[in-house]
Amino acid sequence: MNYAEFCKEIEMEKAAAFRNAVESNKGSIKIKKEKKLSENLSRIFDATIELANEKGFQAMSMRDLSSKASLSLGALYSYFSSKDELLEMIQGYSLAMVSVILTDSIKKETDSSKKLERAIRTHVYITEYMQPWFYFSYMEAKNMDRPAQKRAIEGELFTEKIFSDIIESAVSGKKPGDHDPVMTASLIKAMLQDWYLKRWKYRKRKIGPDQFADFLISFIRSSIM
Repeated sequence: MNYAEFCKEIEMEKAAAFRNAVESNKGSIKIKKEKKLSENLSRIFDATIELANEKGFQAMSMRDLSSKASLSLGALYSYFSSKDELLEMIQGYSLAMVSVILTDSIKKETDSSKKLERAIRTHVYITEYMQPWFYFSYMEAKNMDRPAQKRAIEGELFTEKIFSDIIESAVSGKKPGDHDPVMTASLIKAMLQDWYLKRWKYRKRKIGPDQFADFLISFIRSSIM
């Protein structure tokens, strides 16, 4: 699998994650026509991420969002009642995307070392595909209220646990103390974050998602396999 192939496959998973976000918040959403709901909510999400990465989520006003999404203020409030609720919806959608895509991807492998390679590659590709979303979540975490911060932390720990469980299986049989799966997973996560937080560095070096994934997999394989 390379990044181009991943982009072709992701649309079905994206639709499933979006339906999950809608279902989780249907009590707040007053629009019932599914096509209109999907189109407008997608516009709202994209406009929010763009504005938040330009000026910060807290500084973004509802009038800013109305203008960017080309929807009236009344239309916006048909989908959520407050900025906090909008933030919760965005978090839910992005976490569902990662959960669905990552877990479905690693199921395609049975060998632990192959599972780890696929998990790393898939994570690089997800964060490339949704880079503005991941950047937004990381940068805004300090400004979120406690429930939103807790959800962001849970999302990070969720992906770390996927890595640590695979690593634990991959290194089974080695001497105790040779490897710490949790610490190794934490370091992998930090390296993956560097990819989507410091894109300027990799663009300058002309390194794309496939090259980054290949290098990281090779590095981890030589370290723990």
